[in-house]
Amino acid sequence: MDILNAWIALIPVTLAQSLILSFVVLAVMLPFRILAFPDLTSEGAYPLGGCVCAVALVAGVPPLPALLIAAAAGFLAGCATAFIHLRFRIHTLLAGILITTMLYSVNLRIMGKANQPIFQEPKIYDWLSSLSLSGSWTKIVLAGALVGITYAALNLWFATERGTAMRAVGANSDMAEAQGINVWRATIGGIGLAGAAAALGGGLMVQSQGFADVNMGLGVLINALAALMIGEAIVGRTTVRRQLAAPFVGAVVYYQLISVCLAAGLPPGDLKIATGVFVLVMLAGPTLGLRRKGGGTPAKESFRE
Repeated sequence: MDILNAWIALIPVTLAQSLILSFVVLAVMLPFRILAFPDLTSEGAYPLGGCVCAVALVAGVPPLPALLIAAAAGFLAGCATAFIHLRFRIHTLLAGILITTMLYSVNLRIMGKANQPIFQEPKIYDWLSSLSLSGSWTKIVLAGALVGITYAALNLWFATERGTAMRAVGANSDMAEAQGINVWRATIGGIGLAGAAAALGGGLMVQSQGFADVNMGLGVLINALAALMIGEAIVGRTTVRRQLAAPFVGAVVYYQLISVCLAAGLPPGDLKIATGVFVLVMLAGPTLGLRRKGGGTPAKESFRE
């Protein structure tokens, strides 16, 4: 009963956090699933967005434009990763590692120090102060609204000609190029979009916690991967709508699992072990299930509209 009560008390905090970090999960999913471009840039774009947002707020920029500037910075980071891969034929993972490594120094240059508090600056969450909600529920309402808008916008985008072309590049870039699709534009735009999503999550988190730190991206990638695997196991990925919903559903479920671990008394230092176990179970689950049924290699899922 004590564990249940502790978990219930943690729900508002973890729900708000999961909705904000779902944008990082989206940033992992878009290159990996849509463009077949395994990428690590989100681990650098996330703190980049937070640092840019914090500096913009300190400079007097209103909260919403500060978030947009942060997203634009993340977009450029993603574009840089895609360009390095396409222009110099460097593996996608290595290109992402290079950009993420360089972004650490960029973030230090942007803030001029390792940590930037913004406790006194206006936040985007202040817009809902008239609703008389508690701090966590204000963040839940606003982040939830942004999640809904993002999901709807991406569904509409991937139904357009250019969105379909981007999916075609991920399915078979050679065939897409033969059909006259600009592979460079689709790839750079898609990875840039993922970087913008990660940076937006960083900006939202900074405005939520009241400070930016150059190390705030450490470990966020494995958390995002775990959330994505859980979301895909729950929602599936046989359609565009399901694939786009998986990051948001997975983020909520994953952070509730983390909340249960904390409520059960698991030391915070052991959460990385729990995260690794979650990812391992999600990755190994389908294979183990197939072996129990006596099957062979898992069949590829279709990806239809």
